[in-house]
Amino acid sequence: MTKLPWHSKLVGALIVFLPVYFIIAALGTKIGLWSWVTGLVSMTFTAGPILLGIVAVTALVSLIIALLKKPRSRIAITIAVIGLVLPAVIFAGFLSARSTASDNPIHDIATDTANPPSFSAETLAERREAGANPIHDYQVPLSEIEMFSDSPPELKIKSHAQIINDTYANLSPLPLAGASKADAVAAIAAAMGNMGFVDIRSDVEAGRVEGVAETFWFGFRDDVVARVGENEIDFRSVSRVGRSDLGANAERIADLRTRVAEQIGQR
Repeated sequence: MTKLPWHSKLVGALIVFLPVYFIIAALGTKIGLWSWVTGLVSMTFTAGPILLGIVAVTALVSLIIALLKKPRSRIAITIAVIGLVLPAVIFAGFLSARSTASDNPIHDIATDTANPPSFSAETLAERREAGANPIHDYQVPLSEIEMFSDSPPELKIKSHAQIINDTYANLSPLPLAGASKADAVAAIAAAMGNMGFVDIRSDVEAGRVEGVAETFWFGFRDDVVARVGENEIDFRSVSRVGRSDLGANAERIADLRTRVAEQIGQR
């Protein structure tokens, strides 16, 4: 059996370490070992590319050595190639995430941009206690909101309402039709439960249902509210942290809307 050279062993160790590092960064954030800024910004998007570069360079050196040394070791060459491909794939994922963030510049999405559904005092208190993003006025240009102060000029002149209408044109309220307010509230609560939401609160009199969605890896928590009106149901989903939601809130609203529609028999 051919003995594996030291440089191949090093690359092999780095290949194993790479995904473990990113998993630790995500799960450490989720269980509260460090803040989301440390886990996502510092460990993932700042230190992550540096680590990818180290692995790629080490793998390239290993590949050159493996190709030059006679007889050539197929195992050593394979390990080196994997050490080059894996960082490239992960880095491509980073670039994709950056592009997605650019396409989805805000983290507060609703189906009614003129009068978005409002959260209960309890939810607002929980957001304040968690140090969450403030709830912004949909009609105010991003240039007047501090967290968006470094946005591109063409974006800063737009408001949340304009961005939502331009970016998520397919999102729309759900017609209530013949369903009663109580039935709609029950359907929304059931749909939220099926989607894995926690802290679901229903208020039939107010026609409001709220829940909290949590992402698997980093444990990011987003607040969701549905408002049952006279003729339709409106939805809103707001991230507690971060500037861009990578499109997660719009996707969540679309999913929730579809599930509720199936339960009350409307489209």
